[in-house]
Amino acid sequence: MSRPAGIWRWRLAGAGAIFLFCILLAFRLGVADRLFSRPGSAVVPVAPERTVGEAWLNILQGGRKIGYARRSTVRTGAGFGFSEELFMKINTLGVVQPLIVRTEAGLAADGRLRDFRFTLGSNLFRFSAQGSLAGKRLTVRVGVPGEEAERVIDLTEAPYLGGGILESVGTLGLKPGEATTVSVFDPASLGQRPARITFLGEEPLRVMGSERKVRKLSVELLGVKQFAWVDPDGGVLREEGLLGIVLERATREEALNGLEGALSADLTEIAAVTASQPIRDPASLKLLRVRLNGVAETTQLALAGGRQGYEKGVLTIRREPVAGPIGTEGGEGRGMNRYLAATPLVQADHPKLRDKAAAIVSPGDSDEAKAAKLVAWVHANLKKVPVLSVPNALETLENLTGDCNEHAALLAALARAAGLPADVEAGVVYLRGKFFYHAWNVIYLRNRGGWMTADAVLGQMPADATHIRFVRGEADRQLDLVGLIGRLKLDILEMRE
Repeated sequence: MSRPAGIWRWRLAGAGAIFLFCILLAFRLGVADRLFSRPGSAVVPVAPERTVGEAWLNILQGGRKIGYARRSTVRTGAGFGFSEELFMKINTLGVVQPLIVRTEAGLAADGRLRDFRFTLGSNLFRFSAQGSLAGKRLTVRVGVPGEEAERVIDLTEAPYLGGGILESVGTLGLKPGEATTVSVFDPASLGQRPARITFLGEEPLRVMGSERKVRKLSVELLGVKQFAWVDPDGGVLREEGLLGIVLERATREEALNGLEGALSADLTEIAAVTASQPIRDPASLKLLRVRLNGVAETTQLALAGGRQGYEKGVLTIRREPVAGPIGTEGGEGRGMNRYLAATPLVQADHPKLRDKAAAIVSPGDSDEAKAAKLVAWVHANLKKVPVLSVPNALETLENLTGDCNEHAALLAALARAAGLPADVEAGVVYLRGKFFYHAWNVIYLRNRGGWMTADAVLGQMPADATHIRFVRGEADRQLDLVGLIGRLKLDILEMRE
């Protein structure tokens, strides 16, 4: 399948990366439910006398207001109730959307998490997750409200709510230069990652019209270092994150005012990576070789395998042949079933998705013919609009709208429902002189003997060689892309047609 001409290629390819950024923002800035514990046997202590009350913060990007956050803790008969709300206006590729994130949680008297409820909504989509804890077993239900799928996660340690983790660490009595490592659980992606929090020392900070001496903390997560300033009681006064995002303590009136003009800069454009030289015709490339900068050698990214080779910082991408054996990794056998299984957000066993797959393909089709029909159907039937939500195959089928993440989730579900092993890949793709963050699919074709890339947004199978994979997997794996934002540089070494 060849790539189509027209507006889709330059408008929508990178839109899905903003989902990843929003997930990072959610668990990093305390606007989503987070569970933290110290590796090993000891957990991060939660202050037995938690500060109760309400805090409001302005959310700024590049010095411009884009929203607000509210956090509240109240005493209950059995412990504490915690709630957070975030409102932002996000600009993705010229499309402005409101993003609303809400979290409510019940905490035991010692601060341990008992249950949580999390929702994320924008113009078109709404995602929810709720969970309850029994010992070290967390039972969660995620998905579209009313269509949630249940999943059980076995935790190594009893979890704590992370909305107050900076407050807790801020009162630990760490000396300058001392650090503690915590494990972060994100309810939207169900991913867990370690974060290292270091007390850097005290310094003056002007907040709400007055200057005070505060404690500065650094938070290193996914290879990205961010900063927070807390008062002596642990209250967060300021946080600085990716892409110029800042949270700053404010009064309720200050936080709620100025929302009419609230609007971020185009975050997709900001996150894009400038190419070292132009690529005249990406669809004609059979080979692309680039040197990666800003990627640690110890990275867990999926740089090598399949059509990609990686050695000493140089990545080589060879587009799969249009005909004949593919000859890439991952033959059939043990382990292939996981690429056919339903997951909470790729609901391949749902009757609506199974029926749709059966309506698109024919029983006598080869694997390649099935894949081609599914890619063509998703490409032709989904309205290509940037979406701020968690990609969900069932909801995408019902709305027939979305960016690259929705295309990839739906294609993965339809392929699995049709009996084709499939997964999601994410990385960058070349557009208009830049590499934009993007998501696509990989489908195993038995009659070709290997994995074939497919991009339903662009209508490509195989995807062109400028599709550079950094991760393979659903939302929990895609979190690893966040560590590249603002750091990745690509030096094009060779292009071969």
